Amino acid sequence: MKALKYSKLLAVAVMLLASQACKSLLDESVVSQVGADYLTTAAGFDAGVKAVYSSLRDFYGRENGMDLTVFGTDTYTMGSDGTYKFMNQYTTQLDSRTQPVIDVWNAFYVGINTANAVIDQAPNVTGLDDATKKRRVAEVKFLRAHHYFVLVQQFGAVPLVLKQSTTASKEATRTPVPQVYAAIVSDLESALPDLTATTPDYGRVTKGACEHLLARVYLTKATSEAAAADDYAKAATYAQNVIKNYSYRLLPDFASVFQQGSGEVNDEVIFATQYTSDPTTNGVGNETHLYYVMEYDVQAGMKRDIFYGRPFRRFRPTEYTLNTVFSNRTNDSRYQKSFRTVYLSNNPGTFTNLFDASKTSITVKAGDTAIYLPGVEWTLAQRAKKPYQVLVPSLYRPNLFPTLTKFLDPLRPDLQYQPGSRDFLMFRLAETYLIAAEALFKQGKTAEALPFINTVRRRAAFAGKEAAMEITASQLTMDFIMQERERELLGEMFRWFDLKRWGILIDRVKLYNPDAAPNIRAGKHELRPIPQDQIDRTAGGIASFPQNPGY
Repeated sequence: MKALKYSKLLAVAVMLLASQACKSLLDESVVSQVGADYLTTAAGFDAGVKAVYSSLRDFYGRENGMDLTVFGTDTYTMGSDGTYKFMNQYTTQLDSRTQPVIDVWNAFYVGINTANAVIDQAPNVTGLDDATKKRRVAEVKFLRAHHYFVLVQQFGAVPLVLKQSTTASKEATRTPVPQVYAAIVSDLESALPDLTATTPDYGRVTKGACEHLLARVYLTKATSEAAAADDYAKAATYAQNVIKNYSYRLLPDFASVFQQGSGEVNDEVIFATQYTSDPTTNGVGNETHLYYVMEYDVQAGMKRDIFYGRPFRRFRPTEYTLNTVFSNRTNDSRYQKSFRTVYLSNNPGTFTNLFDASKTSITVKAGDTAIYLPGVEWTLAQRAKKPYQVLVPSLYRPNLFPTLTKFLDPLRPDLQYQPGSRDFLMFRLAETYLIAAEALFKQGKTAEALPFINTVRRRAAFAGKEAAMEITASQLTMDFIMQERERELLGEMFRWFDLKRWGILIDRVKLYNPDAAPNIRAGKHELRPIPQDQIDRTAGGIASFPQNPGY
């Protein structure tokens, strides 16, 4: 199976061609060094399509995207190090000059404007058969819809630009949310007939990916300003289509979904942002391996290595995550398979720099246990009996906490290397099952929703515990669904979106994220600030392009 390869280098020529469209929103000057006929060649058209794909790398697997989706939720708060902690705390520093906000806005509009150029120029492309052109246009419509979907959730009303611009303009307006959703749905539903169920180029958009995104869009639209009475029904239908009509399947083992290398290309993955080990095309790479790792490397018996990761200690799980979401560790394997519980010594010797006060020193050989996280409290006497340090929950702190392992990248060439090479799994079938369950539940069809939840839960069971993992109809509530999504999807860039669409972002953050609770405000933090650059470069400024409330 051939993989679709894309990089920022492929984007350059097309970005220059499409720069007029981008600049109409983000800048004043026109930059173009490429003839307008380039995109109408087979090579130029192919570069244009790949350039749109490459814009996914500006959000998935990147610090910017994770700051906007993981920080400031009920399940993750800030660790001891790293930038943009104020995005978790919701302080006044989170404003229109916040770089991750600006970067995501700009990157997605670059992608959108490139998509517009590809779509508009497609009829003029020579040297390519019509069937291929139709598929490529459908892929680009999917990507354009995806970008608008992220933008409308984050910012509310945003400029809706669906045609290639050929002249610079400072005119821009905020399109009402219902119109943005209408455009998203139109792009996806018009793309669906021209996509194929499979593709020889792994990584291209398929019918299954399109139906999955439609299911997610309708599920989200149902609680938005664009809500329609049949949104949940459509979400359930599209999700069930993905489950029934394609060759996707849940892998037998939850942990195997995240195996790096060839394991990433598996039957559960519906769509992924692709990264590569080739430094010439990987850019800054997939950065997620950096952010969920505790500061193990200065502890007794340990030093930094490739296997355990480079500990940026950016995102720390909340008590709610550890004690409520993952409270069942007898039947459910996902705590054990999501968090590291043992560190084996890679730095042998005798050490006195201990966080575990049950002993004054430890002596370890290479390969001995140096740190153990039982996940529950042990008494001082219980810990004292062990020849290693025991990190119990009462000792968790911003630099010491359970490390989420699903994003680690042990294939990096050295222990300092940052550009990760693993793909970021955007859509996987377990989420499709959870969408179907929620959409059916919201229609009052609890009995129909139940098998979808139980299918995911059976897969997550320890061997022999499958029956114990199943729930009954009386146990299926929205609160259960909210927890189940995090048991399955923790850290995968869903939670902020989920809390917003459920209408509970403010309440849940106040309850479960003590770092954010004092500052988060209803009527403000359900949206991100519009980048100040956008407002300043629009004719009429804030009068023509108003800021979101509270910023």
